[in-house]
Amino acid sequence: MQSDDRLIVALDVPDALSGLKLAETLGDCVGFYKIGLGMLTGGGLALAQELKDEHGKRIFLDLKLFDIGATVEAAVRGLSRFDLDFLTVHGDPHVVRAARRGAEGTALKILAVTVLTSLDRADLDEALIVPGALADLTVARAARAFEAGADGVIASPQEAAAIRALPQAAGRLIVTPGVRPAGAASGDQKRIATPARAVAAGADHIVIGRPIWQAADPRAAVRAVLCELGDA
Repeated sequence: MQSDDRLIVALDVPDALSGLKLAETLGDCVGFYKIGLGMLTGGGLALAQELKDEHGKRIFLDLKLFDIGATVEAAVRGLSRFDLDFLTVHGDPHVVRAARRGAEGTALKILAVTVLTSLDRADLDEALIVPGALADLTVARAARAFEAGADGVIASPQEAAAIRALPQAAGRLIVTPGVRPAGAASGDQKRIATPARAVAAGADHIVIGRPIWQAADPRAAVRAVLCELGDA
């Protein structure tokens, strides 16, 4: 089955060897992979380079960088040498602006995290985040990230349509984690939707991890998602 780059498979496995084995199992069914913070110390950057250079895959490095501007800029400048496709930073405007400076002159796209899909309003209250509906805060953060220069945002499928309707969203990417095929366990995700609903809401890319790599037959799990995207 032909791959569809709207699907990004999260390689949230323990180490690079496990990630490479999964990528080899999935073969041509998947052309785009996410490598996150959990695999960074397990050879994540080396895996990113191998998948990119030797297997022709696109790579989304999900590090959610957050620090003072100078540090973020330096980190992004260093990471941009790896010829990655997407990199996440937190959506605070000063972080986004610094990341854009670090990526200047490269094709690396900076994606700003709005509100994590594992959080709900109670979590935001605990973290002393300003009052208000979670969806409204997510959309407001997306607008500010776009204004600061983000190439796209990370948001749950439940906010994708409202973000897509923003004037600032024209020509920008919306990438949605928290996507679960019908019947899949939600795990630690609290704001979820099916692949077809996420795309219909305006997502350019969906990120799916555990429902694929924990499946008894990961290739069959990918094929089911691709079929759903084909009908979307």
